[in-house]
Amino acid sequence: MSNTAATPASSRMESFHYDDDIVRKFTLATLVWGIVGMLVGLLIALQLAWPAANMDTPWLTFGRLRPLHTNAVIFAFGGNGIFAAIYYSSQRLLKARMFSDVLSRIHFWGWQAIITAAVFTLPFGITQSKEYAELEWPIDIAVVVIWVVFAVNFFGTLIKRRERHLYVGLWFYIATIVAIAVLYIANNAALPVTMTKSYSVYSGVQDAFMQWWYGHNAVAFFLTTPFLGMMYYFLPKAANRPVYSYRLSILHFWSLVFIYIWAGPHHLMYTSMPEWLTTVGMLFSLMLWMPSWGGMLNGLLTLRGAWNKVAEDPILKFYVVAVTFYGMSTFEGPMLSIKSINALSHYTDWTIAHVHSGTLGWNGFMIFGMMYWLMPRLFQTGKLWSLKLCTTHFWIGTIGILLYVLPIWAAGITQGLMWRSITEQGTLQYGDFLQTVTRLEPFYWLRMVGGTLYFVGILLCAVQMFMTWKMRPATYEVPTIQAPALEKVYTGPEAIVIGNPGLIGRFASMAWHRSWERKPMFFTVMVTIAVLVASLAEIVPTFMVKSVVQPIASVTPYTPLEQAGFDIYVAEGCYNCHSQQVRPMRHETLRYGEYSKTGESIYDRPFQWGSRRIGPDLARVGDKLQSVNWHIRHFKRPNDISEGTIMPAYPWLLKDDLDFDGIQGKIDALSMLGHPYSDEVKADAPAAARAQAKVLFARLVKEDASYANSDLEGKKVMALTAYLLRLGTDISKDVDTSSAAELQEQEASDASSF
Repeated sequence: MSNTAATPASSRMESFHYDDDIVRKFTLATLVWGIVGMLVGLLIALQLAWPAANMDTPWLTFGRLRPLHTNAVIFAFGGNGIFAAIYYSSQRLLKARMFSDVLSRIHFWGWQAIITAAVFTLPFGITQSKEYAELEWPIDIAVVVIWVVFAVNFFGTLIKRRERHLYVGLWFYIATIVAIAVLYIANNAALPVTMTKSYSVYSGVQDAFMQWWYGHNAVAFFLTTPFLGMMYYFLPKAANRPVYSYRLSILHFWSLVFIYIWAGPHHLMYTSMPEWLTTVGMLFSLMLWMPSWGGMLNGLLTLRGAWNKVAEDPILKFYVVAVTFYGMSTFEGPMLSIKSINALSHYTDWTIAHVHSGTLGWNGFMIFGMMYWLMPRLFQTGKLWSLKLCTTHFWIGTIGILLYVLPIWAAGITQGLMWRSITEQGTLQYGDFLQTVTRLEPFYWLRMVGGTLYFVGILLCAVQMFMTWKMRPATYEVPTIQAPALEKVYTGPEAIVIGNPGLIGRFASMAWHRSWERKPMFFTVMVTIAVLVASLAEIVPTFMVKSVVQPIASVTPYTPLEQAGFDIYVAEGCYNCHSQQVRPMRHETLRYGEYSKTGESIYDRPFQWGSRRIGPDLARVGDKLQSVNWHIRHFKRPNDISEGTIMPAYPWLLKDDLDFDGIQGKIDALSMLGHPYSDEVKADAPAAARAQAKVLFARLVKEDASYANSDLEGKKVMALTAYLLRLGTDISKDVDTSSAAELQEQEASDASSF
């Protein structure tokens, strides 16, 4: 597909220059943050295979570093790559310099500041704990401000364009800007407590829905639509071929934008989420397969007649593999949303393999292909420093992807089958969760090999960029571009309707869409309507239908000490390894206890259902394990309690003082959000927390007299233990953790799987 019909001749020619300096900045940032993000990914992969790599250091544990890895790879590496692509291609497609050079620089430096803020907050436990939305509220505000700057710059360029019709790549850029704004603002609504702490305005089931409405569509509109825009521009440019089908582009775009937004609930199958919502998510996920593969075929068929060039050009090889992985991922995603398959795959490493096949293959290779194509143009060298090095990167990266994804696929299926395996006698065949953990160790080492190869690939890309940059001229040439001004009154052939083709004929000829492409603001409004209609169709019933959440009379807010423990659980990233959601399946209830209800998590802000089980589910841990001593020992040296565990030690929790005075602000904020605390607690939350800590410490001394002279009563570990002792007890009639009653120790057999 070329850039459609030519702009009608104008009597007034205009001269302008493209701003390639901003593209160079974003391209360099893409490479730098890609190295950082993937290096952190290698470290956390090593920590799963070799737990000693956690180094007993608070800011280097798996739980704290995993959010840094995901944010760095998605928003730093991926985000800068997206912006480089948009700033380069939009200027060419619109025949206009960006609307404002100042806004371009504010966007660049603002985005780098946001990423840097993530680097200095996430490893220190400053997090909202929502997947892909971990950044705390001041940084969220900065993200929104910078996104608005980007949007104004982009849409301002659309308005002053010199090309009448919007090319398909621009459609996907528009969808990205609109949808991410809606998703990010809605999901991150929170009530601040301090500059580093806030509570989500949603809780439990509703928070889970909002998170995965956002989380799945962050993949859709940050890791898919802008990369499709990139594909539609850079792949035809590299191949010197028009896009295969204009009509297929239209069907691909609109069906993807409308259908994708519905699919989020498929992340929550067999949880406390209402079944109608997860069924809707599954159905729309299955429908996604068609437009996704339409886009894949449109990309691959663009190369028709150019396969000899693909064999010789390593840049095209990157694009072919990227689009192929897009097709594979968008087949596997709908497949994993089928309920019977999801029952096996959910909470396992299979999901991790699926995500990485898309990010490493589709997103990573698309960015590498784009950067290699851009390097000689941005640095004005006429060619890359070394095509052989580019080819070497391609093969090392491809092998690295396979060595990463295949073992983790196997690990995930192994996990799922072992968890659900039941003997003829009706008992769990692998009752000890650690049996699964130790079985996966070889797969984790293989993943390390694959990840290392992929990382070597990006280092080769850095060498290529540096050496190509060294070949640059002493001064960059700034070519003057001339193009006719865009006439306000359009009289081109698409504006004339010959005869009356009728509704069906007009739709089939796509004349209606040709008209929309001439009206960028109208086009944007239609995209916004598609996103909002699909979103509200699920959001409104989730919040308005009372039966979505079934309250449980015995479920009460966490005590001040337990809430402090909840916040420590979040800060340490425990949610990255442990779920708190027992699914209604025989093997789940045998292992963990009664399945989870919608009313249990009503006071969890944010929800803690989790998305992965590296360790066992904790929804019922308080009902199974009431030994304070066990938890203290487990945090200090987990391998002493559970031999073979890959859980890191948390010795600092036994040393760091708990900020009792800071609890008051948290209880005040939660009271504003509707948590029904007593007047006594609201008046003096720190006193209530100290009283409960005193009771727990007395229990600890009774269990193990060696702690009598310790100062653990005022440490963080006491709050976290109080929280864990509470989990699951709200629906139990046998345990009352909020009273001062001393409970009998249940360490040995009950604790074996924890």
